[in-house]
Amino acid sequence: MPESVYKVIELVGTSTESWEKAAAAAVKRAAQTLRDLRVAEISLLDMQLKDGKVQSYRARVKVSFKYEGGA
Repeated sequence: MPESVYKVIELVGTSTESWEKAAAAAVKRAAQTLRDLRVAEISLLDMQLKDGKVQSYRARVKVSFKYEGGA
């Protein structure tokens, strides 16, 4: 098997319903413009609050894909 190189980017997905949906939103968006997605890793979960209540869930997601050159 030849060597491969993968690039990792970090995205933040949001949802008013859950962290799972926030993470899925980040991956879904990445899949629209990146090819050959391999791994998604949750690096941070947090919430936006307003007046002491949860306004939205946020998931910081590291997504890796096969590197094909360029910047």
